[in-house]
Amino acid sequence: MDGIEKTLSSKYHFKGKIMNLREDQVEVLGRKTTREVCEHCDGVAVLPITDDGEVILVSQYRYPFGLEILEAPAGKVEPGEPHFDCGVRELSEETGYSADDMQYLGFVYPSPGCMTERIHLYLARSLHEGESHPDEGEVVQVRKYKLSDALKMCDEGKIDDAKTAVLLLRAARILGI
Repeated sequence: MDGIEKTLSSKYHFKGKIMNLREDQVEVLGRKTTREVCEHCDGVAVLPITDDGEVILVSQYRYPFGLEILEAPAGKVEPGEPHFDCGVRELSEETGYSADDMQYLGFVYPSPGCMTERIHLYLARSLHEGESHPDEGEVVQVRKYKLSDALKMCDEGKIDDAKTAVLLLRAARILGI
C-alpha cells in the first residue's frame, strides 16, 4: 500500500499513568512529516441489558468537556489484566451488577488519527443486582432506558459517547431490534 508511513524517529514529551505523548517524524509517499501520538491504555465498555429489555447506562462528569456524559459502564484495562476481567470489574464497580452472560462484541478505535487506544465491547445479560463501588473520586449515577429509547437518544444527540453508540447499535442488531 502506498500510504504506509515509516517511522524515522520518536521523541516523548510526556509520560503519565494512563497515557504518553510522543512526536514521531515519519516518511510517507517520499515526504517527511510529523505525527503526534497519544499512547493510551486500552479500555472496556459494557452494555448491561435487563431481562425486561432495559439498558443500564451511567452518567458521570467528564472533566475534559466540563459536563456530564451518558455512557455505558466503562474503564481502563489495568496492566496485565485481560479485557474480559476488566469488563466484569467495571460493570460491578459502576453499576453493582454482575452478569451470567458477557458476550464479546469486538473493539473500536475511539480516535485512530492520534491515539493507540482500543475499547473492547461487551454485552452483559442475565444480570444480578448488587451494590456499586466506584473508584475513589468517581461519581456515577445509574440510569435505565428501553433499548429503543436509548437508540433514539443517539439519533437525537442525547447520547453522544462513541463507544456507547456503537454498543447500542451492535446490541440492537444482535437482539433483532
